[in-house]
Amino acid sequence: MFKLKKKILPVFIAAIMSVGMFAATSNAATDYWQNWTDGGGTVNATNGSGGNYSVTWTNSGNFVVGKGWTTGSPNRTVNYNAGVWAPSGNAYLTLYGWTRNSLIEYYVVDSWGTYRPTGTYKGTVTSDGGTYDVYTSMRYNAPSIDGTQTFTQYWSVRQSKRATGSNVAITFSNHVNAWRNYGMNLGSSWSYQVLATEGYQSSGRSNVTVW
Repeated sequence: MFKLKKKILPVFIAAIMSVGMFAATSNAATDYWQNWTDGGGTVNATNGSGGNYSVTWTNSGNFVVGKGWTTGSPNRTVNYNAGVWAPSGNAYLTLYGWTRNSLIEYYVVDSWGTYRPTGTYKGTVTSDGGTYDVYTSMRYNAPSIDGTQTFTQYWSVRQSKRATGSNVAITFSNHVNAWRNYGMNLGSSWSYQVLATEGYQSSGRSNVTVW
């Protein structure tokens, strides 16, 4: 089931290489704004004040909208409030980013629409009041932050969808440490890191504040 979507979702997430940044303000912990779509369907994204963003989408193609940091960190605790999270179809609410040396694409998925991502199962990690399944997967000759590459993906996927509408946190170091224990080592150079709404062939709306 969802064989096509299992292949395409990681591709479109990896394809967000050319996106805009906004200037950080004094009350904004975040300094990176991501708004990418392949042009399919309708995607209306708003870069709100501080760490807030919102997006509505209808019969979308691939899109990624989120806020975060130009430079990721293995020790960052990402706080957010998804005041609205209402996907209909394929979508993720996820912490997402990249490292180089080695080139790794990583995800901590707190909620999803109709498709829950999987891969090669490695174990579990308990963090922030929930248990996440840990997976790895490979992308071959796929888009990356360094052009077309073959690279590994690391996933922590919550076993059940996380409740939204209140302040919650992703303690990323818990995932980094668990991944390391499973032999999944991130790279030494950090690219961007965002709390994103991502979708494919779906409709919905979200309103998220990140700090």
